[in-house]
Amino acid sequence: MTKEEIISKLTVIVKPYVQNEDGFKNISENTDFINDLEINSANLVDIILDVEDEFNIEIDNDSMEKMLSVKATVAIIQEKINA
Repeated sequence: MTKEEIISKLTVIVKPYVQNEDGFKNISENTDFINDLEINSANLVDIILDVEDEFNIEIDNDSMEKMLSVKATVAIIQEKINA
């Protein structure tokens, strides 16, 4: 699965939790979930659960703590898919 495909799916997963629509319109690899999209920490957990379901992977606590940006999340998803 390409990075672009992962970002596309991730964008769909993240959208319901976004508080900053302007930040979402400009979503990119460098987008930070908390600072740019104003997603709260409880919703980050929901996003991680949705990611696990969408990509059929299991995300451990160490990886979960790193999933604060699009770039970091894509890297973790790719790592888990290829494991």
